[in-house]
Amino acid sequence: MGERRDSVALDMDIAPWGGQEYSVPTSFGHISVTVCGDQDKPALVTYPDVGLNYLSCFEGLFSCSEASSVLFHNFCIYHIDPPGHEVGAPEIPPEQDPIVVDDLAEQVAEVLDYFGLDEVICLGATAGAYVLSLFACKFPDRALGLILVSPLAQIPSWTEWLHNQAMINILYFCGMTEFVKERLFKRYFSSEVRDAAASVGGTDVLKTIRRNMDDRRGANLMRYLQAMNNRHDLTDELKDLRCRTLILVGDQSPFHHEALHISDTMNRRYNALIEVDGCGSLVTEERSQSMLVPIELFLTGYAFYQPSIKSLTSSPRSPLSPLCVPAELLSPKSLGLKLKPIKTRVSSPDLLQ
Repeated sequence: MGERRDSVALDMDIAPWGGQEYSVPTSFGHISVTVCGDQDKPALVTYPDVGLNYLSCFEGLFSCSEASSVLFHNFCIYHIDPPGHEVGAPEIPPEQDPIVVDDLAEQVAEVLDYFGLDEVICLGATAGAYVLSLFACKFPDRALGLILVSPLAQIPSWTEWLHNQAMINILYFCGMTEFVKERLFKRYFSSEVRDAAASVGGTDVLKTIRRNMDDRRGANLMRYLQAMNNRHDLTDELKDLRCRTLILVGDQSPFHHEALHISDTMNRRYNALIEVDGCGSLVTEERSQSMLVPIELFLTGYAFYQPSIKSLTSSPRSPLSPLCVPAELLSPKSLGLKLKPIKTRVSSPDLLQ
């Protein structure tokens, strides 16, 4: 990892999880980055889905008690919010040029430059997974690994495009309406969570995200949604990507087929697919506990990864060394999940290490 720069960004505030919020200048405008942990540690970069910021997208995962030993023990976390998605963000002026997905990937690279980071592990959810996958394709030497949650790779289907376009039009003319919120809930969560919300007034997760949406500037969300609705196909680039990749997707995600496509497209030696039963797209919030053991097994193959005393994994290996975690370690039984089973697709015994 490269040297971190000593100066801080223009605006810095204390943020949740003991982090600091930086306003980082880029070629496409300032972007909010919340840094959690010791900047001398290896870097883990996160990027959220449309309509979410780092808190509403990743709080469930990073608030798990086990996350301390698996993630905070080993990484400094750099939470990148999409333009205008941070808490309290002002509305982006309508005269500002529309942003495209390539700009978002370039912004990630400029954030790394700002903090002096040469290489990172990337964790993205749906649209954020697309942005970080595109970043990895553009800068393959800087992406040590990808953890993709319900990711996207192809151009939008006609159904997705029409749904997105309907939301874009409503956001433009009416702002953040109940229709937009319900469409986003269907994007994020399984029917079980949505039905529970309707019958008992809402789960804590849904209440938190609804409050977040109430504070979201509709014009800012619209810009991110427009960028994703005009995304280009990454299939050919992913075929040549030699970046170790862990794909997690809920079997009720509307983008389940995209995860299967990415897994089938990438070199089988470099990716593993975890399917979480009874879960929507936002696995980080709906089934966050189910992510920790697969992530730990995935990280064990890196030289910098230091398992805690409670860790299930063995001593770390070089990122370039032969992969050796047996596929049976990713079986539902060994994952130890009691509430919801996980389906795994591992075609080689050395995918995750």
